[in-house]
Amino acid sequence: MNKTIIGRKIGMTQIFDEQGMVIPVTVIEAGPCTVTQIKTVETDGYNSIQLGFGEVKKTRVNKPITGHFKKSKLDPKKHLREFRLEEISDVKVGDEIKADAFVEGDKVDVQGTSKGKGFQGVIKRHGQSRGPMGHGSMYHRRPGSMGPTSTPGRVFKGKKLPGHMGAQTITIQNLDVVKVDLDKNVLLIKGSVPGAKGAILKIKKSIKSN
Repeated sequence: MNKTIIGRKIGMTQIFDEQGMVIPVTVIEAGPCTVTQIKTVETDGYNSIQLGFGEVKKTRVNKPITGHFKKSKLDPKKHLREFRLEEISDVKVGDEIKADAFVEGDKVDVQGTSKGKGFQGVIKRHGQSRGPMGHGSMYHRRPGSMGPTSTPGRVFKGKKLPGHMGAQTITIQNLDVVKVDLDKNVLLIKGSVPGAKGAILKIKKSIKSN
């Protein structure tokens, strides 16, 4: 079975290894997920599976999604994510995937949406330095020179300016699965992962692991 699952970020904590070293870990509720759709090269041009996670009332689901689940004869799920896989011969619609798809020592890639930080200036958004803070400088947290004046008479693309920060899709690669709790269906992954508490994550086998 390919190692893919949808999870919900619970938060961060720390555990101790056998040598007594502290390991910072992210606690992730991993599944249970249901296979809601299978795509193949013959029908769609590529191989993938669609997983559903989280319960939702049928009255909260719109008609297109209701028809999608009716086709597969499954109850609606709150979150849907698609995973491209090389081999899907051992998967069928209705299969359930839990945290036991992973074992301690696995390398995984975790994808999620980073925390939104709203409209930010160049110091916070791009890490630029501020100007002198004396009253006479008149230049404290501005973005800097806009470039040439008459020629070419415009601001070049890519200029680092204030703007919307965060709320981006981020993938962190090669994270270690430190512990798998089958009773609580929880994964403990070393290090931090994108998103706030409660964020929905895509977890899959690392593409860089041997």
